Amino acid sequence: MTGAVRTARLAAGFLCCWLIAGLMGCAQLVPQTIGLRTGWPEGVPQHVELKDVPFFPQTDYQCGPAALATILSYSGAPVTPDALVNQVYLPARKGSLQLEMLSTPRRYGRVSYALAPRYADMLREVAAGNPVVVLQDIGPMFTQWHYAVLAGFDYPSGTLFLRSGTKARQEMPFTAFEREWMKSGYWAMVVTPPDRIPVTATEEGWMAAVLAMVRSGDGDSAAKAYEAALTRWPDNLPAAIGLANQYHTKGALAEAGNVLRKALLRHPKSIIVMNNLAQTLSDQGRHAEALAQIDKAADPASPFAGEVKNTRQLILQRIAQRKTGSR
Repeated sequence: MTGAVRTARLAAGFLCCWLIAGLMGCAQLVPQTIGLRTGWPEGVPQHVELKDVPFFPQTDYQCGPAALATILSYSGAPVTPDALVNQVYLPARKGSLQLEMLSTPRRYGRVSYALAPRYADMLREVAAGNPVVVLQDIGPMFTQWHYAVLAGFDYPSGTLFLRSGTKARQEMPFTAFEREWMKSGYWAMVVTPPDRIPVTATEEGWMAAVLAMVRSGDGDSAAKAYEAALTRWPDNLPAAIGLANQYHTKGALAEAGNVLRKALLRHPKSIIVMNNLAQTLSDQGRHAEALAQIDKAADPASPFAGEVKNTRQLILQRIAQRKTGSR
């Protein structure tokens, strides 16, 4: 083997290694896009476009209000970006934080749900009819955070369709999008009516999102969200208790009692359910039934022993008042 041939072969070997290293580097840059080649989400079509998703061109740095107005309007809560500016836009930061993006829709009776940081989950939501708000770093040299709304995709051509900035239909390659999206930790969220659970939602995640919405004080929306949870996860105890509490607050005592009885069948040892059912029965004037029920909840070792004791005293007091004819 001549020196020239040996040199050429060595050079070819180094070139091959460099190409392989380069390809591996590309895969590492867009790992989730690469993963979709062999792991396309089951049941998700490769072309989806939600053409009815509205578009609000952003002004200045106010991509947050524009993105939220887009998904809120699509969910049936018509609102304009101008109405959201004071709620989500922080002038000092020239942008919106994820906390405000998640909290604002709750004031409109909607549930905000942060997605898992997975390309597949984002695609599943769009395929199910839920446009997704995404956070990207679109700065060519320095960080420039930007919210956009994913409204569709076409995998054969490797294209995503976004409502972004001043573009009603921005087409973007899967790979380029992931490079910008991954810098936010793959942050994404959906907004849904309370009776519509995102397809990728977990039981724990949905309940956390609902409880956050409950704090906004919208009881009707909370009740719908709890009902939706019980439809998908019939054994969910917090959802049953939450739904019963919403009925009780509205004075719908019979409905509250029905929910608690069903919950007791699934959770016969739940001290909370027994206590709340006894309270509800007593509030209906059914004190004897209430007393029998609260006695089943007696357990000195329970962390709810104090609440049970108070409920029992209230029932006994009401019974005594009835006997004496006092109020």
